[in-house]
Amino acid sequence: MANIKPRVKVPGKAKAGEAVTIKTLISHPMESGQRKDRKTGELIPRKIINKFVATYNGETAFSMDLEPAISANPYIEFSVKLAESGTMRFEWTDDDGSVYDIEKEIQVA
Repeated sequence: MANIKPRVKVPGKAKAGEAVTIKTLISHPMESGQRKDRKTGELIPRKIINKFVATYNGETAFSMDLEPAISANPYIEFSVKLAESGTMRFEWTDDDGSVYDIEKEIQVA
């Protein structure tokens, strides 16, 4: 399996009540479970990121379910309005239960 690496881009500072754009990307091969192994002819088991959740200071800011049709290395972009400084936590959940996460601080003035 390739090295699973999440990356995010958040502003270091934001104005209270102003919408900020958050960009995320996770390096993941996203196996749909429909391809066959060339040598054995058997189906390659499904292994996709099936859930993405972004929380800010412990409260859900954005979440989505991902399906097998999503591309490898899924890129997710969304906007949020922040009222106070805090920590944004990003979590990607894999079919096997693995969770990949990263946190970023945002200062709100």
